[in-house]
Amino acid sequence: MKTLKNNSERAKKHLFAAQTTYYERPLTLVDGEGTHVRDDEGNEYLDAFGGIATNTLGYGDHEVARAVAEQAKKLTHVSTLYLTDEMLDLAEKIAEIAPEGMTKSFMSNSGSEANETAALVARTAKNSVDFLALEYAYHGRTLYTVALAGQSNWRNFGPQMPHVAFVPSPYCYRCPMGLTYPTCEIACAKAAKRVIETQTNGAPAAMIAETLAGVGGIITPPPEYFKVLKEALAPFGTLLIADEVQAGWGRMGDGIFGMVSTYGVVPDIITSAKGLASGLPIGITITRPELADVFKGPHINTFGGNPLSSRAARVTIETIEKKQLVANAKRQGNRLLAGLRDLQRRFRTIGEVRGHGLMIGVELVKDAQSKAYAPAEATQFLEEMRKRNVLVGKGGRFGNVIRIQPPLIFDDADATEFLHAFEESMAALPG
Repeated sequence: MKTLKNNSERAKKHLFAAQTTYYERPLTLVDGEGTHVRDDEGNEYLDAFGGIATNTLGYGDHEVARAVAEQAKKLTHVSTLYLTDEMLDLAEKIAEIAPEGMTKSFMSNSGSEANETAALVARTAKNSVDFLALEYAYHGRTLYTVALAGQSNWRNFGPQMPHVAFVPSPYCYRCPMGLTYPTCEIACAKAAKRVIETQTNGAPAAMIAETLAGVGGIITPPPEYFKVLKEALAPFGTLLIADEVQAGWGRMGDGIFGMVSTYGVVPDIITSAKGLASGLPIGITITRPELADVFKGPHINTFGGNPLSSRAARVTIETIEKKQLVANAKRQGNRLLAGLRDLQRRFRTIGEVRGHGLMIGVELVKDAQSKAYAPAEATQFLEEMRKRNVLVGKGGRFGNVIRIQPPLIFDDADATEFLHAFEESMAALPG
């Protein structure tokens, strides 16, 4: 009989205390297949969080596994000081599917690094140190990206040097301006003009915005938001950076890039990571040549464009196209949204259901009238879902939003299993 290791004690002894985990009894995962994972006790779970929207093709995808195995026998690492076919093949594929004119990429290891690169490009191109970001934003865990965070609990690196001014969030459920959509006429986006005029040097380099704010609680802007925002930025020459670290690669169900396909707006720079390589570390910053080439360097990223990650990314994109997973994200996302909204009518703890495709948030509240945050209920809900062998995430400024971001291969049986567990878990909450 296998003796289980006490991983909780091992983690306390050898890992930073800051490395928190979900669940009262932390979960140790050992393997997975398709949309399911297994723990060290042999329990199987439906994964509706996908490693924070990272495992695009689920677990054990044969094409990715074969490509990585072949590449590992050939070449695993050389750094950006050398060229490889794998890096260039990926860059060519990205240029093929990106918005017209966005033909250059810089590859790194993570979303944080991708956003740092975007900030560097924008500041150099515009010769400005000022930046705009959104309230409730989350852009990574490096010094600059923490300065761009619009949530106090994630601004925990001490004093931040970069000058960042914050624009009201398009958080319609809790409008920061006390207005109601659509009579508000997207006042939160128009407020960018006032923020630029009163809190910056008058010519900020760029505004960075998540297409959907993942860590912020799947905050979902209204359809016309980004068009109005881009119009507000234009007179100041301020660039728009789309942070699609979580929302990219078809997750929103309308196209490969969410801001372009769902909102009809082409940003100046697109950043992404997570789902691009189906779980292998990667980050990418995509833009037009006139912006990409303004920073002359020298610049390097030791693991950027790593042959393993580049090969996995190329295969991931090809699989998304071949298996029509963007359309599947739309179809399954609509099914989940409809089912969750049916449950919202039954359970007063569900304040709002929102999202696009397979990027969905369910905000839990004490009651619909006060909209009081319900973080304790959200924590208990995760435990209840675990009892029913389903994994979800949580987010929001106060940790009261259930995050649903499964692999794009989620199918009808998965959706049925998920909604059944969700209903039972809601019923298990007090009140």
